[in-house]
Formats: sequence, structure tokens, C-alpha cells
Amino acid sequence: MNFDALFQAQLDTLKAEGNYRIFAELERECGQHPKAQCHGADGKRQITVWCSNDYLGMGQHPKVTGRMTEVIEQCGAGAGGTRNISGTNHHHRLLEEELADLHGKESALLFTSGYVSNWAALSTLGARLPDAIILSDELNHASMIEGMRHSRAKVVIWKHNDPEDLDRKLAALPANAPKIVAFESVYSMDGDVAPIAEICDVADKYGAMTYLDEVHAVGMYGPRGGGIAERDGVMDRITLIEGTLGKAFGVVGGYITGSEALCDFIRSFASGFIFTTALPPAVAAAAQTSIKHLKTSSIERETQQLRVRQLREMLNSAGIPHLDNPSHIIPVMIKDPVKCRMLSDYLMDEFGIYVQPINYPTVPKGTERLRFTPSPNHSVEDLQHLVTALSVLWKQCAVAHAVA
Repeated sequence: MNFDALFQAQLDTLKAEGNYRIFAELERECGQHPKAQCHGADGKRQITVWCSNDYLGMGQHPKVTGRMTEVIEQCGAGAGGTRNISGTNHHHRLLEEELADLHGKESALLFTSGYVSNWAALSTLGARLPDAIILSDELNHASMIEGMRHSRAKVVIWKHNDPEDLDRKLAALPANAPKIVAFESVYSMDGDVAPIAEICDVADKYGAMTYLDEVHAVGMYGPRGGGIAERDGVMDRITLIEGTLGKAFGVVGGYITGSEALCDFIRSFASGFIFTTALPPAVAAAAQTSIKHLKTSSIERETQQLRVRQLREMLNSAGIPHLDNPSHIIPVMIKDPVKCRMLSDYLMDEFGIYVQPINYPTVPKGTERLRFTPSPNHSVEDLQHLVTALSVLWKQCAVAHAVA
């Protein structure tokens, strides 16, 4: 059997649908965020990145890079093993203590990525709690969905950000079954925000535990960067808060926080934790430095929020439609995969602006978009250049008619 032909047939279909993904080959310039060198057929040139998840530019902050360099010199490049077999470094413990403090919890547990932390924690909870039922917001991330599937627990889907529907779903379940309400704070594609307090009210009514994914909110919201739950004063009402080190904190890795017993339970039974090499100590130390900095510094958050407001105002003035939401994520809706790819290419080729097209399966078909994430390091001139470029292309590509 010609397996390559089978592979290629599906790739050809993906390309015909406009959903084939092409990676931009970037070389980030330390100290120049959001600028980067883009490698292409004609060599490399400097471009401006508009879709980075390094939301605050902390991946290039001198405190963070300096600490990483320092610890590489002290400990070397890698951890040397899994956490269980020689891989637990002093810097891992310090980072877990920093994270527990950030979220007001007893304990924290590190993972190699936010995807893995969701997958491992939810799969372990669903599999190890007898007769557990997971109630999942219908727009939860793929990592959460995969964790639930792997757990083989019963999963009940409730309408997005709808506490009343959650109440109805919980009321129909056996009273004595362990129930886990899983949801996110900031949803990364539409940028909308969960009504956390209302969801907690419903969960409390039925004795359910709450599982909150704050990956797009940690570092970004709250007086110390603890996320939407900190901003809303409800961290103590959440059983488990999950987050990432790879977005606003600018490094890599994921984590969960909760009670000492909860974190020890996941540590002891989650295969995604037990059987994988630990984060490099230098990464852990850099992440701790980033978190500690953002606990006391608000200038990054304040400037980022200012840039978001400014870009929204400029888009409105130019007549460029974008989803209105209360977060830092600005989706410009295209609603056509081919046009979305074409606009992304034009922005890069003609204006030196990099924004990745967001197509199916990341978003449903017919909701394709360009997703902009302004940082505190984007200048007003960068914003003006982006909006000018979009305005030109909007007319050239007749996108306005397509999205009306």
C-alpha cells in the first residue's frame, strides 16, 4: 500500500480548502520585541509580529533573559531526567512556590506545557475519581477536550459561558457523583471572558469542583497578574487553576495550582507528569523571575491595555470590523479561508506585518479570522501602519462585502 499517496491526498484536500498551514520562519531579535527577522526564499528581512502569545514581551525582558543565562551557567542546559528520577531541581520547587503564591493556593505542579498540564490533570481527575462526570464549556481548548476523552469519564457539554445551562445540566446528574466543572477565563479565539463568579455559584450549589484554565489571562489581569479570577476576587472559589508559562510570562511550560492534596494526587497518578523529562532549570528560574516581576510591576499590563484600546479605536475609525470583547485579543473576521490566507500573505509581503490566518479546525468553518494581539512594545506608529495596511487590502480584496 502506498501510504505516502494516502497522506498526500488528504494534504491536497486541506490545501484546496484553504486550510493548509504554512509556518513563517522567524528569528526573534532580543530586545526588539515585537520585531523579528523573517527567513524566506529571498533571504531575510525585518517584520513586525502581530500574533505573538508573548503578550507582554517578557520573553525578551532583561531580567528574564539574564536569569536564564545565569542559571544555565550554574546548572547546565537540561534537567537530566524526569521529576521522579533525578530531574527535580531546586529551581522547580522555587517556581512552584511562586505559582502557588500567585494564585493563593497551597501548592502547584509544573508540566512541560500548558497543553500537557490540561491533558494530564483532566485525564487523571476523570479517570481516578470513581464515576466522575466532567461538565465542559462547549468552547474549551483542544487540550482540555483531549484530557477529558483520555479519562473516559462521562462528559456533559454546557452552552458557552451560560451558567443557567450549566445549572440545568448539573441538576440532571446523580447527586452523589463527583462533578468537575471545566472552563476557561479568556477564550483565545473570540477573546470573550467567563462569568467566573456566576459559574462558581452554580458549581457550589451542586457540590462540584471547579477547574479553570487561565492560560490567556495569567500575567495579564489582576493586581499581581493572577488572571481574571484574581481580578474578580474569586481565586479562593476555584478548586484548580491551570496556567501557562509560555504566554504572558514569556518562557515555556504549564502548571496547575490547588490544595496540597490535589497537586500531590496529580503528581502521583498523571502519566503526562510522571513519564516526561522535567523543564530545564534555567527555564524554571526565568519563569520565576518573570512571575515575580509582574507581581509588582503593572506598567506592562497598563501599556498593553492602552495599545489594545488604541488599536480598537483606529479599526473602528477605518471601518474594519472586529469582534468586540473585554480582553486583549482582537479578532478581525474574514469568514473565508482563502481570503484569510491571502490577506495574511499580502500583509507580510507588502507591509512587513505578520499575522497568522486562523482557519478550521482552530475555529469553525465560516468564522476564519486574523487574530491580533497588541503588546506594550508595539508603538503607535506600528498601530497606524497596521490599520493603513488593512484599509488598503480591505478595498483591494473586497473583503468588506464578504464579511458583511
